[in-house]
Amino acid sequence: MPDWITLTDIEQLIAIKEKSYEKPQVLFKHSTRCSVSSVALKRMEKGGIISGADFYFIDLFRFRKISGKIAETFNVYHESPQILLIENGERVYNESHPGITMQELSDQIFSLN
Repeated sequence: MPDWITLTDIEQLIAIKEKSYEKPQVLFKHSTRCSVSSVALKRMEKGGIISGADFYFIDLFRFRKISGKIAETFNVYHESPQILLIENGERVYNESHPGITMQELSDQIFSLN
């Protein structure tokens, strides 16, 4: 299971972008009211641990403004659930709904090295 860091404010988003120059950053946007999102979260948590990246979790209902800022900052259409991989300040991978798998994310992270 990833060691989730809860994303709760815009300043964290700025720090995530800066930290992405040192190592990949993963953002998981989760809707607590969506069964598809719950399934994606469970798949992520059962998928094991990926070293070499920080994992952030955002509750879309509690932090909707941050979700909007993520979409704006990384030029993605807002979806839920959604996962983004950030490297060197840019989104290098984006997936949503049943396309979210830990294996694919792992492959994407390892392809960066």
